[in-house]
Amino acid sequence: MRTISGRTDEVVVVGAGLAGLAAALHLAGRGRTVTVVERDSVAGGRAGRRDVDGFLLDTGPSVLTMPDIVADTLAAVGESLESRLDLLPVVPAYRAHFADGSGLDVHTDAMAMEESVSAFAGPKEVEGYRRLRAWLSELYRVEFDRFIAANVDSPFSLLTPALARLIALGGFRRLDRAVASFLNDERLRRVFTFQSLYAGVSPQRALALYAVISYMDTVGGVYFPRGGMRALPDALAAAAVDAGVKFCYGETAQDLERNGSRITAVRTEHRRRIPCDAVVLATELPTAYELLDRCPRRPISRRPAPSAVVMHVGFPAAVPTAHHNLVFGGAWKQTFDELIGSGQLMTDPSLLVTRPTATDPALAPHGRDLFTVLAPVPNLYRGKDLDWDRRATAYSEELAAIVEDRLVPGFIKDSTIMHVDTPADWARQGMLAGTPFSLAHTFAQTGPFRPANLPRGATNAVLAGCGTVPGVGVPTALLSGRLAADRVTGTVSKSRSSTSTPTRSNRR
Repeated sequence: MRTISGRTDEVVVVGAGLAGLAAALHLAGRGRTVTVVERDSVAGGRAGRRDVDGFLLDTGPSVLTMPDIVADTLAAVGESLESRLDLLPVVPAYRAHFADGSGLDVHTDAMAMEESVSAFAGPKEVEGYRRLRAWLSELYRVEFDRFIAANVDSPFSLLTPALARLIALGGFRRLDRAVASFLNDERLRRVFTFQSLYAGVSPQRALALYAVISYMDTVGGVYFPRGGMRALPDALAAAAVDAGVKFCYGETAQDLERNGSRITAVRTEHRRRIPCDAVVLATELPTAYELLDRCPRRPISRRPAPSAVVMHVGFPAAVPTAHHNLVFGGAWKQTFDELIGSGQLMTDPSLLVTRPTATDPALAPHGRDLFTVLAPVPNLYRGKDLDWDRRATAYSEELAAIVEDRLVPGFIKDSTIMHVDTPADWARQGMLAGTPFSLAHTFAQTGPFRPANLPRGATNAVLAGCGTVPGVGVPTALLSGRLAADRVTGTVSKSRSSTSTPTRSNRR
């Protein structure tokens, strides 16, 4: 694995999102002096927050999986997950609602899910579910260490027995066909393939290896931090401060000072100069390239994932819905064709409706519930004719009508829309094509073909975040920070990275 050259004693991390926080923790745990520069007043990045009339809104990700990766991140500085974060299991992980009026509770516990599948689709599908679960688990085991949680310098370095095993498992088949080989019920297949939308690819075109996202949800488990998703970056930032990391909030990195090909300092808009031996750019990808003053050379143009409209709503409490609700329309393939192909709004929408107060009532005033409605929409490259500043209110009303019709009676009359984010809002935050899901995980934008975390043009700069490896999502953002740290220091064993007293001997 290639690493940056020269001294790495003092590192500046630009961006206090999840990837930047993870990078800071791993670097501090390896004895580096770390300064984090963050344009906002708090940590979090995409895991944003907004407080409205006593409601605590999470404006970023709402699904948390793979808590062991959070634990490993905190362990880098000798901290435990339990001492920093109160993670609550979400049971069921999802409740799926279908256009024909049927519903399914999706459990991560194998026995509970077998009972749910049997009641929903009959006992014949239970055996298919058992085989699917075993396949997902084996797929994850083969992929994680070698293909997800590792830096790769060349596509040729992937030519290993692990790749042969992945091929044998059918990882390069199409996702929908792979899942269909286990499940006959079309509704069940949706539950195990909709996750490809997070990767920006339809199930009909996504490679089966992306079923690992389904593994994280449906086998690994879904959790929710007490206090909301904001509690995750808060916990990571607090652990970093206790480990000696310095944070410069409300400071935007404006320029990188150079000596030849090496970056020697980060300059902020407030004229602060922060010397460094290395820099980790955990920003939006376009921002990182702008700071580096370079445009990446790619044989094909970058393809962003679809975007989303996210609506936060207050509603009277005691609504009998799950924490995460998948509200499927009747259309399926057509939906992806519209979002990804023609750049149109869904004519028969499928939504993710989250009620975080089902797990943590303290996120809303007494007697009230908090709902978050996520509707996938085309990104700004595809949906060029969608004027979101003009149509945000009308589209929010359309979404409220769908929620009332399919899930929550009285939703229009009794709800209060408190905040809405559209692709135009994501774009104003610097996100490519106005999508919070960054680059789509097409084959040409996956693994060694995704923008590398060792950019050309600077010998001591590293990238982190969802635009680089390994990709989009909370677990992968944390892994991205660790992979960036590895590029600075070289890889270390878990036992070494978990020591609570970093020493100078860890440094180059």
